[in-house]
Amino acid sequence: MSSSAESVDTVTIEIDGRSVEARKGEQLIEAADRVGIHVPRFCYHRHLSVVASCRMCLVEVERAPKLMPACATPVADGMKVTTQSQRVFNAQRGVMEFLLINHPLDCPICDQGGECELQDQSVGYGSGLSRFNEGKRVVADEDLGPLVATEMTRCIHCTRCIRFLDEIAGEPDLGGMNRGEKLQISTYTGKHLQSELSANIVDLCPVGALTNKPFRFRARPWELLSFPAVSPHDGVGSQLQLHTFQGRVVRAVPRVCDTINENWISDRDRFGIEGLNSPQRLANPQVKRDGRWQEIDWGEAVNIAAARLREVIDNHGPESIGGLIAPSATLEELYLGGQLLHQIGSANVDHRLREVDVRDQDSAPVYPYLGQSIADLQDSAAILLIGSYPRHEQPLINHRLRKAAQAGGDVMAINPRGFDWNFDLARELAVAPDKLLAELAGVAQALAEKRQQKLPQHLGAEIGQIKVTDAARDIAQRLLDGQQSSVLLGNLAMSHPQAATLRALGSLIGEWSRSRFGVLAEAANSVGGWLAGALPHRRVGGASSARQGLAANQMLRAGLRAYLLFNVEPDNDLWDPAAGRAALEQADHVVAITTFADERLREVADLLLPAAAFGETAGTYVNNEGAWQSIRGVAKPYAQARPGWRIWRALGTVLELDGFDYEDIAQVHAEIAGKCRDITPAAQYPVDALQASKQATSSDTKQDHKRNEKNKSKQTNCLALGGDVPIYSGDPLVRRSAPLQQAPIAGALGVAVAPQTARQLGVNTDQVTPVRVRANGAALELPLTVCSHIPAGTAWIPAGLAERAPLGPAYGTVTIEAL
Repeated sequence: MSSSAESVDTVTIEIDGRSVEARKGEQLIEAADRVGIHVPRFCYHRHLSVVASCRMCLVEVERAPKLMPACATPVADGMKVTTQSQRVFNAQRGVMEFLLINHPLDCPICDQGGECELQDQSVGYGSGLSRFNEGKRVVADEDLGPLVATEMTRCIHCTRCIRFLDEIAGEPDLGGMNRGEKLQISTYTGKHLQSELSANIVDLCPVGALTNKPFRFRARPWELLSFPAVSPHDGVGSQLQLHTFQGRVVRAVPRVCDTINENWISDRDRFGIEGLNSPQRLANPQVKRDGRWQEIDWGEAVNIAAARLREVIDNHGPESIGGLIAPSATLEELYLGGQLLHQIGSANVDHRLREVDVRDQDSAPVYPYLGQSIADLQDSAAILLIGSYPRHEQPLINHRLRKAAQAGGDVMAINPRGFDWNFDLARELAVAPDKLLAELAGVAQALAEKRQQKLPQHLGAEIGQIKVTDAARDIAQRLLDGQQSSVLLGNLAMSHPQAATLRALGSLIGEWSRSRFGVLAEAANSVGGWLAGALPHRRVGGASSARQGLAANQMLRAGLRAYLLFNVEPDNDLWDPAAGRAALEQADHVVAITTFADERLREVADLLLPAAAFGETAGTYVNNEGAWQSIRGVAKPYAQARPGWRIWRALGTVLELDGFDYEDIAQVHAEIAGKCRDITPAAQYPVDALQASKQATSSDTKQDHKRNEKNKSKQTNCLALGGDVPIYSGDPLVRRSAPLQQAPIAGALGVAVAPQTARQLGVNTDQVTPVRVRANGAALELPLTVCSHIPAGTAWIPAGLAERAPLGPAYGTVTIEAL
């Protein structure tokens, strides 16, 4: 920017005798903060609207008749400001005296003690004696749910919590009730907080009125050690501070990063660590002998694992071994797991546990890329979401989308069901899961007509007859009109039986509408899995593999002789959990490297190796935008657990494989980084790749689709089946966080249908009704609810829940019978 342009956009002011360049339109407090001049405040926060209610930030402005609130006073050229005068100090002392009139002064028993803004400013501006001799006001506490504890008598009415839930979270659960001395912050309805970002009000609260309920009374802030970390739960890579007490991780709080998560973290990021305390933590290596589990030492455990792998290699060949690695594993764990499988002669390794259609994998980008930075999303004029509910998939991505919508952008969605959004969509198309592809093709066809293009013939053959609706034309036009548009694929699209075609169409729509196309990667290291080579067709850095192995779903359907599982829980994490369990039960050997071991895993495994959990091991995560973020182990591993990369190293050493002689994890990281140094991110999925694909997924999908259509036409109670993974069921750690499982948005196993579908089934539409659900040769009795978000002819049953596993894949058909 030229100097003349800079002078137009900035003004010069003086603060405490210091010349300061300030941006036009900003408030005094912002200019002071930027140059390190402290102005006390309670109600002001840089990401919230200005209310100027606490009056703690009063400053003296030359020629102003009275003191001015720095948070609500715009800068002006030549303005002279004093923040340290006696007049200012007296005013701030007066404000503190009023704020403390009704405060209970219970610092010794307050969880906020030691990190309390009111406590800190009382030292600087408060008086040792109070002139108030009347009775203090007492406010009844309210139950806000399992995550946030309340002591509302401490509240000073700064309204940060109200403004956050309304302006940032989009769920105005709290408000100011009554007036004057009777004013109190409340839900009024008595309902628990509904937002996936709700616990950020704990960080915002300047007093001890709102505190972290699971952490309550565990430790004092000055007893904690703080370490930087990265969230292991989704593809955002939100930056955290982990707090440890006596060698254990006890709290997670946000670390400010404007380019990724700003000042916020999701409740999943904050309370997922509660899973570390699960009684299902695996303490020691264990082997199953004669149907009974026995504890063994590490040396024996690794030797047994190596011996069993050698046995399978000698008798059936290395291609009879498969490896499934959780996409929440660290980059180093993914890399070493892939290296071990490839070196023993098997390319059967995959981290795409919830994907089935991988026809386009050979021509896919080096990794699933967002197509832009996370921060750029909020500047999009038009955004099309395909098979995605970011509120639950990636809450901080949803925050950026909400900011785009609030700025006037058009956010649109094509999904296999409707969802409860916290902002207004320009368009939402909710269609049955088996109609998702055709609906998206309508948008592509609308763009083709506008650009005088034609859909590739092979796509038309797979999709069939394409109908271009007015809604499809509207979406296409909005994408074309946007100065900066985005097309994003989410989890529901990536796990769809026709995901490759959805990717191709999405990429084509992005190209024809001049939009940035991207993928919202499912897990914390879905991107890292591609870079690390935890794939059947590629090695580290995107290099092609010398041999082509089986993808996750393929190796389970193939019925291999041995499986290596790394933090995989088959009944929760697989695309088809029923087929996965059947494959593991018939295998000769199943070695599970795992942090947790429940009864379901013990039923299919015969050797358990305890892996250190998040916070107990170092490693790297790569987020949606391709940012590498490394963390360190900040707590001692539980019992005899070992970091995952060390377990892979030990197993590779015993198997006498080359390149497993690392001394520390830094060497592993450096090796991966060296092979990924020249990678350029790209997001396009070539449409022609589907025509050239040799994989059988397409024909299988067509046959399944025809069979499903035939079943639906034969039976009036046969419905299209769909399901998403509940927000707190995505990985083993968060599944064991008791506070999150008690949250109102956690989700429970049940079936939801549209009102007209319920009437067709003869089910009562006014109450929850028990029904029998049949799919995949299994039957479950589930509660049925009626939901207007569900398309007609569709049954929606949450995936990723162990109790649902017998029903098989999340997509297909299901029959429902009233009981």
